[in-house]
Amino acid sequence: MELKEALEGHKKEIVSLWIERTLNSYKSPGFFKKESDSFANPVGVNIKDALSTIFDLLLANAEHPDYADPLDRIIRIRAVQTFTPAQAVAPLLELKWVIKQVFSTKKDAEPLLSELDTLDCDIDRIALMGFNLYMECREQIYRCRINEIKSGSHVITDSGCPSKLLQDKPTTLESN
Repeated sequence: MELKEALEGHKKEIVSLWIERTLNSYKSPGFFKKESDSFANPVGVNIKDALSTIFDLLLANAEHPDYADPLDRIIRIRAVQTFTPAQAVAPLLELKWVIKQVFSTKKDAEPLLSELDTLDCDIDRIALMGFNLYMECREQIYRCRINEIKSGSHVITDSGCPSKLLQDKPTTLESN
């Protein structure tokens, strides 16, 4: 059995474990895993679809520009959350571990573990592309923030909702 055949044969298990490990990096992974409505759960649905697409592209030996859309869908989400750069890109590198875990439990694929060097390099390149995308997203966020401060609109965006401020202050009736 060749590496590509083994990857295709164990695709469902590899992608499922990869998605599970990625969604487990969130504080409430249960919702992201269960909800399949793209409007109710855009984070979970986009991550599932993007990781599946990236794996398909790896199997197809796609060119690096082909990875731009699925990488964007994952990294853009993680760039606006509280992930560090390493945490944002980590799921891409997790694929190497996932493949090795799945292959080590399969008798037909276990001999192929030594042939994963080229695939590991491809995954590393994808992760580096993801890191570049993460940095571009963060730069865009910071530029927006600077523009808010320059224009004075930060007063609106940073001050909070007036109704929330009222909720935070105890009324005289509540304090008695």
